[in-house]
Amino acid sequence: MKILYTNFHPRNGGGHATYVANLARCLQGAHEITVATPGTSRLFAQAGQIPGVRCVDVVYSMRLQPMIAEVRRLRRLLGEGRFDVVHVNGSADHRQVMLACLGMRSRPRIVWTKHNTMQARSFGHWVRARFGTDGAIGVSEFVTRMLRQTAYRRLPLRAIHHGVDTERFHPWAPAEVSEARRSLLGDLPADALVLASVGGTDRDKGWLVLAQALARLPGDMKRRVRMLVAGDPPRGALRRDFEALDVGPAVVFPGLVDNPERVLAAADFGFVLSFHEACSFAACESLSMGLPTLVSDAGGLPEVVRHGTDGWIVPAGDVDAAEAWLRDRLAHPVPPSMSAAARARAQECFSIPVFAERTLAFYRQVCA
Repeated sequence: MKILYTNFHPRNGGGHATYVANLARCLQGAHEITVATPGTSRLFAQAGQIPGVRCVDVVYSMRLQPMIAEVRRLRRLLGEGRFDVVHVNGSADHRQVMLACLGMRSRPRIVWTKHNTMQARSFGHWVRARFGTDGAIGVSEFVTRMLRQTAYRRLPLRAIHHGVDTERFHPWAPAEVSEARRSLLGDLPADALVLASVGGTDRDKGWLVLAQALARLPGDMKRRVRMLVAGDPPRGALRRDFEALDVGPAVVFPGLVDNPERVLAAADFGFVLSFHEACSFAACESLSMGLPTLVSDAGGLPEVVRHGTDGWIVPAGDVDAAEAWLRDRLAHPVPPSMSAAARARAQECFSIPVFAERTLAFYRQVCA
């Protein structure tokens, strides 16, 4: 199968870039893969390092005049490539692929993945659903249910959860864990509990809720807890709100890291307490590291963990629930079976091969 992946982000791209790169890496070889994305993007750099994957520098402008030239160039790419499937990942690239395909005698099938929990009921979505989409993927059952309430409901729809690299994100040996803890956190009490998230530091990621819960604990409990929150260090009002909690060195911001697995390796538990979340690479990566993971009940997060088996689910934004969870963890050790269950959950449900095979099966359905 000849597959073209598109993504409009000109820089980091976040989960979109990881999503496309994972699919390209897994499907290349057996299939002919091309990635069309801005040359300045993280995805362009990542995909360019995958043997056999062709990368094309394509920009997806919002302004009419450059858009016309970009659509013409994209149409030439589609004509020369004779792709079976174009997999689009955002509104800008979706729109331009639709325009480039108009009037083509034999056009590729267009598959769109919805990566967020924003409403998809605008006129633009209606047009793309009617004229520029042959099938749509939601990254969780929650997102797919949203699609069933829109113009996309007439199309083939499929919920396909994220895939993470379970070989890269794997449980570390005890000596490696100790070294990661020392390098990130320094000396720790022997009975310390380390909680980690690599989901980012925006306010809506919910990490401040856990910090607020930590601030409520009495001193003898508080001294035992450390939080690692990877991502851009908080600034402005968010930073001031955090500093007002006066939790001191208990919360550490290692910044944007190239090796998130090192942050997770230093932890006893993972957490993703977002206020809204379609799905979460960070939660899946945490499970893959063998970390029982605390998530909120927002969006597709409750689909990632099984409460009491490989993690816990608490109401989004609920400081009382987060505090109760912290007190419980400090008072009652978690059985090793939870770590094993977390790792098994990631391998069985969220590994890249499982993700890629489910996506490929959907391509075949749409093409048929």
